[in-house]
Amino acid sequence: MSEAVFPSPVEQTCRLTRHRKSARTARRKLHDFLLPHPAGELLLPTGELLVSELVTNAIQHCRAPRDRHILVHFQLSPDGTLRIEVHDADGEKPTPRPISTSSETGRGLFLVQELATQWGCCPREGGIGKFVWCHISPEAGAA
Repeated sequence: MSEAVFPSPVEQTCRLTRHRKSARTARRKLHDFLLPHPAGELLLPTGELLVSELVTNAIQHCRAPRDRHILVHFQLSPDGTLRIEVHDADGEKPTPRPISTSSETGRGLFLVQELATQWGCCPREGGIGKFVWCHISPEAGAA
């Protein structure tokens, strides 16, 4: 008797606490999500970096009670484009800051701008908070 083969999911959502270790958890979840897919290895390095930056921004800059969770959503389209969304309970849109060569922080959105094929920020359905999203293509991921 042969085992049934189930296709890998093309979407996944996880809920994370607002804790400094949550960026590592998001990277691990993305890794587990992407590896079964043919384009997964090409998307993984850039995807891990950008999900880590977006989750870290949500942890550090969200002006909401600490017990509010961060929702992370991954979606892989048929053409191999990865969409990452990071939802938080703060409605303020992030804005990239000028980069200082002496500053040790503040480069997250710059990296998202430079490495993603597209990115943006939208209000969450229901009016509480926002989500920041980015797209990574396999071609861009291989760069």
